Amino acid sequence: MALVHCHFFSQTLGRMTALSALLPEPGQDCDPPDEPVRYPTLYLLHGLSDDHTVWLRRTSLERYLEGRRLAVVLPAAGRSFYTDALRGQRYWSFVSEELPRLARHLFPLSARREENFAAGLSMGGYGAFKLALAHPERFAAAASLSGALDVARLVEEEQAAGTSELQDIFGPAERLAHSPDNLFHLAAQLVLRPGPRPALYQWCGTGDFLHADNVRFRDRAAALGLALTSEEGPGGHDWACWDAQIRRVLDWLPLPANR
Repeated sequence: MALVHCHFFSQTLGRMTALSALLPEPGQDCDPPDEPVRYPTLYLLHGLSDDHTVWLRRTSLERYLEGRRLAVVLPAAGRSFYTDALRGQRYWSFVSEELPRLARHLFPLSARREENFAAGLSMGGYGAFKLALAHPERFAAAASLSGALDVARLVEEEQAAGTSELQDIFGPAERLAHSPDNLFHLAAQLVLRPGPRPALYQWCGTGDFLHADNVRFRDRAAALGLALTSEEGPGGHDWACWDAQIRRVLDWLPLPANR
C-alpha cells in the first residue's frame, strides 16, 4: 500500500485541512500495471478526540489491507460530529460533498455506488451511518464501531450537565426529533423511499458507555426492516476493541475478494 498525507484548502470550510489515504500500488492486487484503475473506497472516520491519523497510529490498518483491492480515505473533521453546525463550520457538506469529489480528483477512486463504503468509530460511527442513510444512492455499506448513534440522548445529557458543545452543533434536543442529523429519523425516512438501501454493520462493547444507544438503534433498524448486522462482545470504548473490529469490518465489506 502507498500512504499519502495531503493538506489542502477546503472551499466548504474556508480553511486548510488534511486527509490521509492508503492506496493499492500500481501492478499489485492483480491490476494490469499499465492500465488505469479506479479502486473501491472506504471513507474511514475518526472519533471526537482524535484526528485523521489515529487509525494509522493505533491499529494495524495498513497490514490488514494487504491483499485487498481497496483504498481508504481518512479525513480530518475535528470535533464536528460530521455535521453542518448551527454555530460552527459545515463539516457535513465537507465530508458528504466536497471530500468525495476532491479525493477522486487526487486519487484513482471509483465513483460507483457498489464500490463506496463508510466506517468509523464513536463520533465517526455516527458519521458513517449518516453518510449511508442520507445517501444510499452513493454508499453500498457502512459500519459503526462503538458508534454515538443517539445524538438526541447525548444532547439531552449535555443539557442536564449545563454544557453546550453539542448544542452548538445540533441545537437543543427537541430540534433533533425530525432532523436529518438524527440517525433514527434518517432510518425511518429511508424505508419510505424507493431505491437502494445500504448494508449496515454495528459493533459495540457491552462495557461501553454507548452500548445502550447501540441497542436502541439495533432494535429500531430491525423494526424498520433494515439490513443491519449487529454484534457485541466484552469491551469498552478503547482501541484494543477497535483494532480487532476494523479487521472484521474489512472482511464484511461487500468487495469481490470478500465474497
